[in-house]
Amino acid sequence: MVKKTVVTFGEIMLRLSTPDFQLIGQNSSYDAIYGGGEANVAVSLAIFAHRVCYVTCLPDNPLGDGAVNFLRQYGINTTFIQRTGSRVGIYFLETGVAQRPSRVVYDRSLSSISEVKPGSIDWDAIFQNADWFHWTGITPAISKNARDVCLEAIEAAKKARITISCDLNYRKNLWKYGKTAAEVMPDLVRLADIAIGNEEDAEKVFGIKAPGSSVEKGKVRAEDYLFVATKLGEKFPNLKKLAITLRGSISASHNTWSGILYDCPSKIMYAGPQYDITHIVDRVGGGDAFASGLIHSIRNGKSDQDSIDFAVAASCLKHSISGDFNLATVAMVESLLKGGGSGRIQR
Repeated sequence: MVKKTVVTFGEIMLRLSTPDFQLIGQNSSYDAIYGGGEANVAVSLAIFAHRVCYVTCLPDNPLGDGAVNFLRQYGINTTFIQRTGSRVGIYFLETGVAQRPSRVVYDRSLSSISEVKPGSIDWDAIFQNADWFHWTGITPAISKNARDVCLEAIEAAKKARITISCDLNYRKNLWKYGKTAAEVMPDLVRLADIAIGNEEDAEKVFGIKAPGSSVEKGKVRAEDYLFVATKLGEKFPNLKKLAITLRGSISASHNTWSGILYDCPSKIMYAGPQYDITHIVDRVGGGDAFASGLIHSIRNGKSDQDSIDFAVAASCLKHSISGDFNLATVAMVESLLKGGGSGRIQR
């Protein structure tokens, strides 16, 4: 196992979800946990036995303490979390079922990380014993300050000569400070070594659409995304690899799930297995589970085919686990890859 550290940077939020597929307003209680894109990746990698450092800003109050302790239980290094600002971001989740989609409502304005100050985080110290930095497009969408600090981190990681991965993670409801994702993201992605996105991110952020696919009709084919990967590779020549998750949405409860990995230098695309997920428990964090599975495999020297297979299988299992975090172990993922997806009781 690699001994150096993976660093992730972003916002961890309080997640309040309605129980038993209830609508917001119908419920009399919420299930409360913590979650957020970069934190989800951190936890999954820690469960895969990697050393992980998570960087964010949280208020110095009981809700901030709860978030820090939630991370610490998985062995994540929280030393560099800044205790500043006055509030933890919140998101409300109304879990969909059958033909009713899930719905997310954000309450994260003026959260601690949105007010992070450029120059306030010692990235040189953080990257001293690191070999990987992971960020997502959620962070630069939060605020101008968060965007500026994210760029500081990327530039410091590049200076430290560590691998940089980014998940495009387009969230249209977050870009509210006068800049669009199309204006901001290219300057950040240009320094990345590995880019990850879903079947729509490239279209929403960079205007690159896969021909022939229809997400809503469940028609998402790996071969259609060779075009997307090729165009992204041409747009960002620093990229070494591109990965795209492929979700076919048949209903809120039933999705097909796969992914591709494109090696930019060789221009070869590798397709992962396709899973038919018929009874989704919780799809939130599925893309983060994919990212952590990919990072795990690449850091351990796996082939491109083995890496995409592991990433797809890991994220498939996440759909069966409630909460933001993918708690599946390496053994569970490997069992699925070996054909252990029948659901038989293991005694």
